[in-house]
Amino acid sequence: MITTKDVEHVAKLARLEVSEDEKQLYADQLTKIIQAFDELASVDTEGVEPMSHALAVTNVLREDEVVTPLGHETLLKNAPDRENVFFKVPKIQD
Repeated sequence: MITTKDVEHVAKLARLEVSEDEKQLYADQLTKIIQAFDELASVDTEGVEPMSHALAVTNVLREDEVVTPLGHETLLKNAPDRENVFFKVPKIQD
């Protein structure tokens, strides 16, 4: 069972201020969380294979394909300003 002293200790380590009401609230909530984990630990998992996801995961990305690059002229044709093969932008720092 988590006590208010435990909550005070963790709050101090985390440099958090908690009121007396919050200490009791957090102690109750953390106790319930620990109890839920204890209940899960008691479940018989003999013969259940470990898994990394609850649902089957499939790759939704497209296959890589080699393409011909568009070239500087095509990429820069709508640029508001350019210098040689570069976009020219306003200076933002001295």
